Amino acid sequence: MSFKTKMRYFLLDLFDMVSFLIFVGWIVLFIRFFVANPYTVVWASMSPTFEENDFIIVDKITPRFSQLNRGDVIVFVPPGKTIPYIKRIVWLPGETVKLVNGGVEICKTENAIEQCNTLPESYLTWSVKTEARCGISEFKISTWGFFVMGDNRWFSTDSRCCFGLDCYEWSSYEVPFDHIIGKVYLRFFPNFQSF
Repeated sequence: MSFKTKMRYFLLDLFDMVSFLIFVGWIVLFIRFFVANPYTVVWASMSPTFEENDFIIVDKITPRFSQLNRGDVIVFVPPGKTIPYIKRIVWLPGETVKLVNGGVEICKTENAIEQCNTLPESYLTWSVKTEARCGISEFKISTWGFFVMGDNRWFSTDSRCCFGLDCYEWSSYEVPFDHIIGKVYLRFFPNFQSF
């Protein structure tokens, strides 16, 4: 086989390999930007459900095509912040929420009568108390936002105080839908004793 023929085969093989790598790279980029994203949990605001350094996969498609529910754990970027947070959806759009005696009440007004029910939070341990932050204990959720909190209520920077922005006029305690990256789908390296 001549040198010219060997070179031609080599270049064809090289072209095939580069084409394959480009194709795989596009698939990986598509999945990362539109389907799922990996994150590492930082801090302990979701302990014991998610511990620091847990590796999670965030599903970006489901929130776009189905409704988010109370209790779902989401990753989002709060208004006024630039880094992603992981928290649990506690209150849904259109609800009024009160933090009373270490518990959470969801209130709805029907026929000019307000009815409040204590929220059962089975994902929390019995000793966890939900205290007000920034002097605010009642929240009216708009129709476009979600109220979120960490499971480790003592050490969670969350909707109760506008994600550390102290609820000034320009800050919001709600997470707008378009700020949500996705819903936590899978966790790697979990602490099985708390799961």
